[in-house]
Amino acid sequence: MLGGQLVLLASQSPDPGGGPRSLLAGGALRLVAPFAQLVAAVGDVFSGFGRAVRGRSSLARENRELRTELLELRRERLRWTGLEREAGELAVALEFARASGLELRAARVVYLDRGSFLRTLVARVGPRGARRDQVVLAESGIVGRVIESSGPWARVQLVTDRAAAVGALLETARRQGIVRGAGPAELELEYVPIQAEVAAGDRVLTAGIDGVYPRGLPIGTVIAVEPGDERFHRIRVRPAVDLADLAVVYLLESASRPPASPREEVATP
Repeated sequence: MLGGQLVLLASQSPDPGGGPRSLLAGGALRLVAPFAQLVAAVGDVFSGFGRAVRGRSSLARENRELRTELLELRRERLRWTGLEREAGELAVALEFARASGLELRAARVVYLDRGSFLRTLVARVGPRGARRDQVVLAESGIVGRVIESSGPWARVQLVTDRAAAVGALLETARRQGIVRGAGPAELELEYVPIQAEVAAGDRVLTAGIDGVYPRGLPIGTVIAVEPGDERFHRIRVRPAVDLADLAVVYLLESASRPPASPREEVATP
């Protein structure tokens, strides 16, 4: 009863801190206020953490979207670069065909075999296909001949293949011989008699005697003349075409060429 009376008196006594509230109400406020402040501070911390998490998630999403957009832009740039390069190659092909006076058809190289004993490449020749033994050229000279064709694809034997042989003519000495493959980037000119004057730098052309290659197409350049047997030189030739760097080749559709002038008559070995 005494305790109840004290509580009743406290509820009715004015608060010494001022204001209309009772002593009991003021004490309760002083007890509860710090706790409420602590709860509010904790709430602010969690609220700030939540905003930070949401902000970080939003930044991560935006980052992923920007990365995706960047990849798309890079793909688009590569596509345009590829189209620009292809347009340039086609322009070169048209100019080469016009300047050479030959009937040519461009074909894209899709595979170049550098590792095996057989030196070949695969080209996409289009729906018209290709015929066996069709001559394949580049801007600077002969590449080889078609040895296999299937639909829009053709396999080409390179002149550097050791099984390849091309009837050849020394432009200066006017002597014929046979060019054979001698490695990845080298040829050998055989059956040129030792009486013929041959020097490094002499050009080697097709002689038109093998039934495949027409006359007068560049094969390569003499890089060395070495002693052979007692009858023939051993002549090393660098190919006119860099066969390791081919993107576009040309199929020779027509083998017709202007008639040779008298000075181009070929001397027999």
